[in-house]
Amino acid sequence: MQFGYFTLTDNPMAYGDRRRNPNRLLLDTVDEALAAEPLGYDSVWLPEHHFGAFGVCPAPASVLAYIAARTERIRLAPATVLLPCNHPLRVAEEFATLDLLSNGRAIFSAGRGYDEREYRAFEIPFAESRTRFDEEMDIVRRAWTEVEFTFHGRHHTFADPVTVLPRTVQQPHPPIYVASFSEPTMRVAAEMGFNIIFAPFAASMMFGSLQQAVTSFQECARAAGHNDSRAMCSYFIALTDTPEEEMAARERMLYYLRGVSPAFPSDRSKAPPHIAYFADIVETLFKLRPEDLGERSIIAGSPDKVIEQLKRVEAAGIEQVICYFAYGALPHERVIQQMERFAAEVMPAFEGNQSARQAAGALVR
Repeated sequence: MQFGYFTLTDNPMAYGDRRRNPNRLLLDTVDEALAAEPLGYDSVWLPEHHFGAFGVCPAPASVLAYIAARTERIRLAPATVLLPCNHPLRVAEEFATLDLLSNGRAIFSAGRGYDEREYRAFEIPFAESRTRFDEEMDIVRRAWTEVEFTFHGRHHTFADPVTVLPRTVQQPHPPIYVASFSEPTMRVAAEMGFNIIFAPFAASMMFGSLQQAVTSFQECARAAGHNDSRAMCSYFIALTDTPEEEMAARERMLYYLRGVSPAFPSDRSKAPPHIAYFADIVETLFKLRPEDLGERSIIAGSPDKVIEQLKRVEAAGIEQVICYFAYGALPHERVIQQMERFAAEVMPAFEGNQSARQAAGALVR
């Protein structure tokens, strides 16, 4: 199993006087992403959030291109492109350009999102997020694999033949992931032959466990004729030395969850049917106590405990975990410390992480 650096640049209004200067936060995020390569992380995953209501990174392709110019090995991915609020041809162009400039290190990930405030600002009907997303994922893939193609769909029509340039370095296209919070999205990803990213908290609510979510995805993918589809997940990570520090990490996660909850639909009567399940998530969030946040939500504790938990994640069929260290207003310096410690004390325990073992050796020396 491999590991990546992941952040949502959370900085919601609910953080109050703990909110960071958004420019400084984005620059610190870039520094953390640049630190990931020499530490042995496999990938960097940056979000798309608009207008400061949740996060501070509105243009992941631009930021990733900057990181590409200053790195040599690490894979570069959005987590995730808010596809219904972007034109799919433009998205295909941007990430084909990233793939070229990074010499084939781009990964593409997209999702429908959940924050209606962003949809309203971009004048995209929130109720159309499901149908737009499905159609636009097809367009992005076709843009990378076909030349002079036309398209006639429910939301987009290209009557004149179009060819997206530049062409991707990776053939037939960069790896494509879909961020999934629900069974319908999981099924669409599986049937279309895309890979998937699960959020363990949501996967456990929707499927019973992360392992069952992976099993369901793989079964659907194989039934559709796709035998090589991959599953990964994001995880909140905190390495701690005492029970008090571990509890503080869980309290910080609950602070994060409640802080960003206004981004989620909370009224089933007003939310589109395909996204109404978020109301259940919000209701659950406000019933939680820090001690309720277990392995389904966060991996926290000593290095040995973290390794033990991640071994179970690996056994569930997860090929990569993207690690969220910076949640809940954790200062930049402590994020770097967590990244260094994870690289030195956790990553070497997993097969295939030769770069991690080398990085750990360098830290010891």
